[in-house]
Amino acid sequence: MPTNHLQGRIVLLTGASSGIGALAARLLAERGAVPVLAARSGDKLAAVSATIRSEHAVVACDVRSADSVRAATAYALDRYGRIDALVNNAGYGEFLSFEETDLGRFEDMMDVNYMGTVRFCKAVYPFMRSAGAGHIVNVASIAGKIGTAKATGYAASKHAVLGFTNSLRQELRGTGIRVSALNPGPIDTPFFDLADPEGTYKRNIRRFLMRPEKVAEALVKLLETGRPERDLPWVSAAGAKLIQLFPAWTAGAAARILNKK
Repeated sequence: MPTNHLQGRIVLLTGASSGIGALAARLLAERGAVPVLAARSGDKLAAVSATIRSEHAVVACDVRSADSVRAATAYALDRYGRIDALVNNAGYGEFLSFEETDLGRFEDMMDVNYMGTVRFCKAVYPFMRSAGAGHIVNVASIAGKIGTAKATGYAASKHAVLGFTNSLRQELRGTGIRVSALNPGPIDTPFFDLADPEGTYKRNIRRFLMRPEKVAEALVKLLETGRPERDLPWVSAAGAKLIQLFPAWTAGAAARILNKK
């Protein structure tokens, strides 16, 4: 896929029924791509579809089911004959203390956020490999680089997404398939309806919340440029690097700044 050109490209996008996914689908369509919107809710997908005037498709899909993922992939391939790019955007989080987070919650966040990404990569990879071209963008999180209190399940799932993405990028070098990661900090989207139902965290970090439009733009930009990774906002990116380089020195300050849940 040309690095500065989305015209006519078939982009399979998960988590497309709301938030970043819905906004990115509209941006892709505006730039000439053909988005294939995948999500669990048919009604929400239909609402997003109604706002897109150019060619696109929708398909109901549960990323927790390998059969559902394979069916969504087959639908896109049957309709368009190829998949030029895959965006793994489906995911959710719950902010609870480790003590409050039962095993089922850990398992489900890992199943959706991490295994959902793996399932779609597994389903799409053979066709990209055969074509000798393609682009996979996995939406992880700054939480995949910085662990915080009350995010043991969510942060672990995003660490897994990043580890998978970085390893897959190395494995696919020379195949024509590019692999990118998008790592946003907190975004003002419906994500917090489940993650933070009482609104405590959102209130505490309101001055740091990013506009969803900015993140959707960054996602589309990754598809245009093929850049391996993008962290945002810049202050989170800088903080993540400092914490990774100097974990002992930054532990106290990081806790005071980041543990706002």
